[in-house]
Amino acid sequence: MAEKMSPQIKRYLKRIAILMVLYLIFLFSADYLIDNEMVSGAPAYILALLAGLPVAGMFWAIGMLLIEETDEFLRMLLVRQTLIATGIAMAAASIWGFLENFGLAPHVDSYWWAIIWFGGLGVGALVNKLTLGAAGPG
Repeated sequence: MAEKMSPQIKRYLKRIAILMVLYLIFLFSADYLIDNEMVSGAPAYILALLAGLPVAGMFWAIGMLLIEETDEFLRMLLVRQTLIATGIAMAAASIWGFLENFGLAPHVDSYWWAIIWFGGLGVGALVNKLTLGAAGPG
């Protein structure tokens, strides 16, 4: 299967793999060290920020795939996929935000909106597959 992948997809997968490893290392380190009160103050803030940076990097990796993809059809599929994911995540965040603001729903940590966005990529790929016959690059 690897021989069928474009160089753009291989670079994307390498970036995502590195970012996921960093995410897991930083998340578990921050969770353990902060929860067990082994760090506090500025080091705790740095650990928390380090856990979030790989997630931001994943958005960058997807953007780089959009920039580097040379096949216009595949690029269009990826744009549709990201627009659908963005619509789902932003609509969910807005609706939940109003529910929470009026005391009708519990607080949700903001990192969940990124998780919903990544799930929306899957919905976008399904929509692409059902409407255009192809899910997207890869």
